[in-house]
Amino acid sequence: MTQDRPQLPALPSVDPGDVSEFAVQAARIGTFEWDLRSGALHWDRRLLEMFGYDDGTFDRTIDSFLRRVHPDDVGRVTEALERARDTCGEYAPEFRTFLPDGSSRWVWARGRAVAGDDGRAVRLIGAAYDTTITQESHARVERVLETMPAAFYSLDRQWRFTYVNAEAERLLGSTRDRLLGGEVWELFPAALGSDFERHYRHAMATGEPARFEEYYPAPLDGWYEVRAWPSPDGLSVYFLDITASRKDQDRLAHAAQRADLAGRVSEELTETLDVEPAVARLAQLLVPTLADWCVVSIVEDDDGSAHTRRRPDIASWRVDEHARRLRDIGSWHADEATRPLVERYAQIRLAHLKDDSFLQRAMSARAPVTIAPPAYRAIQGVLHEGEAHDLMGRLAPASGTALPMRARGRTVGALSLFRGPGREPMTAEELASAEDVARRAALALDNVRLYREQRHVAEGFQRSLLTEPIQPERAQIAVRYHPAAQANQVGGDWYDAFLQPDGGTVVVIGDVVGHDLEAAVTMSHVRSALRSIAVTTCAGPAELLTQVDRALRTLRSDAIATVVVARLEPVREDGAEAAGSGSGSDGPGGTRLRWSSAGHPLPMLVDADGVVTPLSAGRPDALLGVMPDSVRHEGSVVLAPGATVVLYTDGLVERRDRHLRAGMEQLRETLSGLASLSLDRLCDEVVARMLPEHPFDDVALVAVRPRA
Repeated sequence: MTQDRPQLPALPSVDPGDVSEFAVQAARIGTFEWDLRSGALHWDRRLLEMFGYDDGTFDRTIDSFLRRVHPDDVGRVTEALERARDTCGEYAPEFRTFLPDGSSRWVWARGRAVAGDDGRAVRLIGAAYDTTITQESHARVERVLETMPAAFYSLDRQWRFTYVNAEAERLLGSTRDRLLGGEVWELFPAALGSDFERHYRHAMATGEPARFEEYYPAPLDGWYEVRAWPSPDGLSVYFLDITASRKDQDRLAHAAQRADLAGRVSEELTETLDVEPAVARLAQLLVPTLADWCVVSIVEDDDGSAHTRRRPDIASWRVDEHARRLRDIGSWHADEATRPLVERYAQIRLAHLKDDSFLQRAMSARAPVTIAPPAYRAIQGVLHEGEAHDLMGRLAPASGTALPMRARGRTVGALSLFRGPGREPMTAEELASAEDVARRAALALDNVRLYREQRHVAEGFQRSLLTEPIQPERAQIAVRYHPAAQANQVGGDWYDAFLQPDGGTVVVIGDVVGHDLEAAVTMSHVRSALRSIAVTTCAGPAELLTQVDRALRTLRSDAIATVVVARLEPVREDGAEAAGSGSGSDGPGGTRLRWSSAGHPLPMLVDADGVVTPLSAGRPDALLGVMPDSVRHEGSVVLAPGATVVLYTDGLVERRDRHLRAGMEQLRETLSGLASLSLDRLCDEVVARMLPEHPFDDVALVAVRPRA
């Protein structure tokens, strides 16, 4: 069953004219008619109220209307009325009124002149409404726009300026009178093809807001943060001058780059003691942070030392009465295609420089020397005619700086920095960074010099003690010594071989704890003590180590060392020791080896068939300098014909990436295949197969083989 819907009461019929009247009243619109022939002006009640009149006070003349118009707007309103009347056209002014109570209102009127039979206007009809609220809103918005610190302007859809606030006038460097109504692309032609045009057109076409940062060239010459909102009427643009903040950001970024550069320079130059590749790399680090291209030079002492190299491209100069030599060892250019020119210039420039060159001035003054634009002409002036002079013309730097590299009162090198015409000369901050880099580089170079000197002294001292071994009649002895690749690893390893008065031959290998010159000196003390006691007492290996340990304690030496002492003795056929002579003559029974170890890696015995046996005298004994009163043990073995005993320091078998046991096992395998070689060949092969390319520690090696 269907439920009946309730019946709505019928709506009364409405006259269309009444609807129009209702709409006019609702919109608070007043109507007017001006009879141009009689001059009578007819207003409806709404219009009378709008102008503060009533039926008794309004005399229906145009003068009554004009009396209520603001004096500043009367001329404009009168002109609009006359133009509509004379042309039978439209009338559409917006003006202010003054009411009897002293208040002011805004009114917008719109009408049209109606022509008579003769074509002349006979009346003007229209309507008006109060726009005070709208105008006040606009005024408030305009006041906000005028007082806000940001720039604002609006464009219509034909890209013409329709509004410009005071801040926009200031930033755009123009007045409203010139801007309003003008097309933005004509007034600011540099915007064409830039992000300004691209973002503006995209926002207008898509209705999507745009936000971007862009640089506008001279005459504005500034960076701007821009926000653009599209609307049906056009584009509203809000923008800020961010030039100062961009400069601050650039300064911070450049400061960060310079700080990073200083750190990388320190890292690059302190990670290696191979000075030339490191300093040559310095040229690449400086470009492009501090220069477009550069040349790096080092100073070498002309004292005849082994590391001084004499080349025709080395320039001589004098500082503190000492002859020094300057050599260019590195160069770099930001442009890869130009690097060969810079490289060639660096190869030949020193030989072509005059005595008053900028580089010479910087080295003599011990301070930076700047070369003002155009730098290449000034530099050509201190170059002799020739290839270097021509190359400088092709490289054409606009500005340059020569800086000495000094550390610990020494000038160790120089930096020559150059910038092209598209880059400003160095600022004070950049020059300070360059000086900091020069100091860091100089300190690293001087550290290398000190390391080399220390290594030279330590190695020379050490080698002076590591003399050629004796060659007794009953045994052949071969030795090898390899210093560490690192300069600070020279020092503690040593070997020795000598005769005792009773005919025994003593072979020693040891390693003092520590490195550098101090370790080498300590090693010499231990070596001398051991030699002296061995020769004066003829003590065996264990007793000899005990007496040396006690002597070190008596002398209050803080030396700590690992040592193996081995003694070769003749043996009779019955196994007893033969009566020896000072020459170490043979006994009919062969040769006995006695040994004792103070915490040192075990010697290796290699028989003629290649069987390798580590020689152990029992449990390990203490190192020298640790427990002077401890009991020391001794081992003994008769060496068969063709046997070889190999003594070595831990640098041969121990590495940072490998355990000592693994190294000793590798040594056993290596020796097993070398038994048939001569003693010298055996030593060479052991060193070649066991040592890495750059050993971390010194290595001493002694091989002993009884003579047939």
